[in-house]
Amino acid sequence: MDRLLDYVSRVCDSTSIAELWDIHCAAMKEIGFDRLVYGCTHFTTPTSLGPREDALILSSHPPEYVKLLYSEDELYRHSPMIEWASNNSGACSWSWVHQNAHRLSEKGLKVREINRQMNVTAGYTISFPVSAKQARAVMALTAQAGLSQDEVDQIWVNDGERIEMMNHVAHLKIMSLPHETARARLSSRQREVLEWVGTGKTNQDIATIMGVSPATVEKHLRIAREKLGVNTTAQAILKIAYLNQIRSPHS
Repeated sequence: MDRLLDYVSRVCDSTSIAELWDIHCAAMKEIGFDRLVYGCTHFTTPTSLGPREDALILSSHPPEYVKLLYSEDELYRHSPMIEWASNNSGACSWSWVHQNAHRLSEKGLKVREINRQMNVTAGYTISFPVSAKQARAVMALTAQAGLSQDEVDQIWVNDGERIEMMNHVAHLKIMSLPHETARARLSSRQREVLEWVGTGKTNQDIATIMGVSPATVEKHLRIAREKLGVNTTAQAILKIAYLNQIRSPHS
């Protein structure tokens, strides 16, 4: 229990996603899961996980594995366990893949073969409950080499409740921290004008506050919209709010 409390304390005290990820990966490795992938997006559609650029993806797998699944082909979208997570919440044994192999698409079978080649064959996936309809968040825990799925299932029988709790704590902390996605980063000025718009200021108000022209304010807004991949300033504010990248301009 003391080690669990220490873990929770360290996660809660972390001030960046990188720091939190290191803590969580080390804790899961001690239990027997030495390769993790966490994915979160707020921008799914009824038929898609949404743009890759808007997703936060963290991985402790070797770079070559990440390249195979998360390159331009985006094979991760066809992962069997992503299919499960898209329609369920909770924890699921990877035995689900074997039980549903007959349902896999051609690309799903390709993902399964890549996983076999990279020794990603035993583990669990946790699909987190989300409050927004367009959101999805998943943690994939790969067991260390040499462990069978039956052995991993036994780990879950013995310790699954604690493992799930630790992953939920990590997920909730991640959701509270600023996310950096593959989108181009906003400049401090671009973020500032969005923050002022979010408080209800007009372009003229913002120009006066920042000591620039209204045309310069609009330029900052236009570039921010382009970087965020949206059409309107309202959409831009909503997106950076989801990514925890907006704050009061007074702070």
